[in-house]
Amino acid sequence: MRCIPTHGPIRDAGYAPAMASYTVDTVIEAPRDVVFDIFADRERNSDFLPVQTRLKSAGTTERQGVGAVHFLGFGKVGVSEQLTELVPGKRIVYKVVAGLPVKLHSGTIEFSDAPNGTRVLYTMEQIPPIPVPSKVIELALRGLIGAFVSGARKEAARRTK
Repeated sequence: MRCIPTHGPIRDAGYAPAMASYTVDTVIEAPRDVVFDIFADRERNSDFLPVQTRLKSAGTTERQGVGAVHFLGFGKVGVSEQLTELVPGKRIVYKVVAGLPVKLHSGTIEFSDAPNGTRVLYTMEQIPPIPVPSKVIELALRGLIGAFVSGARKEAARRTK
């Protein structure tokens, strides 16, 4: 797994008053359709994540399609994510619409074939409401992506036994 912090003129100053970004580039040893389904089926993410997940509102044309809003958290405490793009087998894009004290938090997950399975390129971007040290934002984004990828890797192994 390769982790890539993204730098720009504002971030190079050591603070992230604008967009902070973090990317993980990894391979999950399972077919692309299996890996994509694990990431796309947000209602079942609690099968492998230490949070509860549930659909709050269905998408415009599909239950878990574009426009769908999912809750991730415990009880009433958590975040609501809205799917903004869904290209089967290739790409998932979402944004947080409630629950985080940020101006923007979005995620893009891209899938492609790899020699031993599926390449997953997962990027999270965030704009905090106030200047925050870049390393703090990177650490938080790295932890979020890492937990999701680790859980998805274990779930893929379980599904392909």
